[in-house]
Amino acid sequence: MVRPSEQIVPTIALGGNPNCGKSALFNALTGIRQKTGNWPGVTVDRKEGRFRLNDGEVRVIDLPGIYSL
Repeated sequence: MVRPSEQIVPTIALGGNPNCGKSALFNALTGIRQKTGNWPGVTVDRKEGRFRLNDGEVRVIDLPGIYSL
């Protein structure tokens, strides 16, 4: 049994091509005002935020764009 203090927080990583809306989705989910732009290369570091879903919390990680995985 998992104690409330040891609950696992689900994590979503936003990965994909540059300039495809990852940071805009991150901002919409978390309410954070991360810088966005209409050109590739705006996000250069990973950013982390959280949002509430039903009775729990979800962690979201915004990653810089990558052309190939």
